[in-house]
Amino acid sequence: MSSDQVNFTEPAKKSSKQVTIGLAIAIALFAGATGAGLDRILNVHSANVVSSHSTIERAPDSIAAIAAKVSPSVVNIDASSAQGADTGSGFFFDSNGYILTNNHVIESAVTGGRIRVTLSSGSTYSATVVGRAPEYDIAVLKIDVSSAPALSLGDSEKVVVGDAVIAIGSPLGLAGTVTSGIISAKDRAVSTGSSTQNSFINAIQTDAAINPGNSGGPLVDMTGAVIGINSAIASLNTSSAFSSAQSGSIGLGFAIPINQAKKVADQIIKTGKATYPIVGVKIDTSYQGEGARVAPASDAVLAGGPAAKAGIKPGDVIVEFAGKKITNSDELVVAIRSHSVGEKVSITVLRDSTKKSFSLTLVAGKQ
Repeated sequence: MSSDQVNFTEPAKKSSKQVTIGLAIAIALFAGATGAGLDRILNVHSANVVSSHSTIERAPDSIAAIAAKVSPSVVNIDASSAQGADTGSGFFFDSNGYILTNNHVIESAVTGGRIRVTLSSGSTYSATVVGRAPEYDIAVLKIDVSSAPALSLGDSEKVVVGDAVIAIGSPLGLAGTVTSGIISAKDRAVSTGSSTQNSFINAIQTDAAINPGNSGGPLVDMTGAVIGINSAIASLNTSSAFSSAQSGSIGLGFAIPINQAKKVADQIIKTGKATYPIVGVKIDTSYQGEGARVAPASDAVLAGGPAAKAGIKPGDVIVEFAGKKITNSDELVVAIRSHSVGEKVSITVLRDSTKKSFSLTLVAGKQ
């Protein structure tokens, strides 16, 4: 294995599963290092980090001013269970104590575990899980507080490559850490594996330093508005593609766009769960060509589903969805899940080397 190969590592307590962005980049979930694992990565504890306060005035749009404005709304999350513990980040979604984070931060503690939330003030609370959407790697927690300092939400559709951004969270357990960078790319099809299922993200890419423990924390613009939830990193690991060690940031971080996250979180707060759209086909993941091929099996197209009603057949290769070019199966799933249940979309397939276009209405997948 060459030293510059990009490999996948997950949090030390979780088993590893290789996933890809496009053809080459491997993605790592980073709920957080714990115990001896954290000490191996960085021989420092958050108690040793001394913060200083200056009376020098900063411009309202400076990184320092924005960090001071946003940091009180960012929380540290500790999720523990009989199998171990994970740490991550989150932020107040509204003033009633609802906190938005990643599902992979807290999923190990959902059954028989405990989730503790620590505020920037140092106060600690027990948290309840309002609901989760593993398909989008989003979870909503709630703690018993009133008048919580909720962050304002931006519009992730309006950000452009080159925009300055700031990430705030608890990398390696070091709460209140602030890093900065730019939007490096948009619409990255990112698939990340968890202990239960894969999550598919139409991600914002950033070069702001993001490390294990930043998961669930906000990526904000230069007004302090949230434009993404930090969720995954690409990392270089020179030892093994399935090493338990957690590699650090190499300037390739990925965030869930806040427009998508807000839609999911609103559903969770209202109903306790979130729906996700499907077209009603099984994809042939072994297919190596351009596009995403519907499996050739006779049951690959769901009877009575959107694809069947539109006229899509087993063996069709999907090359475009809602006007977006599709080069592989991950891109197709990400494209589908970036839309809403009930939405009408176009889909183009290759059948016997001939392009055919269809229109279908997305339906909800099974919970």
